[in-house]
Amino acid sequence: MSDTLDALAAMPSTAGTLLARMGIEVVELAADRAVGTMPVAGNTQPFGLLHGGASAVLAETLGSYAAQVHAGPGRAAVGIELSATHHRAARSGTVTGTATALHLGSTLVSYQVVVEDEDGRRLCTARLTCMLIDARA
Repeated sequence: MSDTLDALAAMPSTAGTLLARMGIEVVELAADRAVGTMPVAGNTQPFGLLHGGASAVLAETLGSYAAQVHAGPGRAAVGIELSATHHRAARSGTVTGTATALHLGSTLVSYQVVVEDEDGRRLCTARLTCMLIDARA
């Protein structure tokens, strides 16, 4: 748990960002795994279902955070490809995303992200690839 707290402390503030607006909370963070939650309320499409784009934002957030931990100080993780398959809908509650590393290289990293509802049913499977670059001041 202290590794997660240390990793989160090293991340920039989310105040005023899309993550804050969507209610995303990262609860576990390491280079090989990240877990976060997001409410369905406020992140729906007009028919009352969790918006597919919201699931994609959660997936990219978790994978990018884990990639940044892997990249380390002085480097930045930037998403270069995201794909998502939506399996079922959610109308309420909180969804949980779990990003698991598929490849941790020196310049590219890939994660599979599974988004589930409160009953553990898979809503979305996403895959994210990030490039690791030198950070610019």
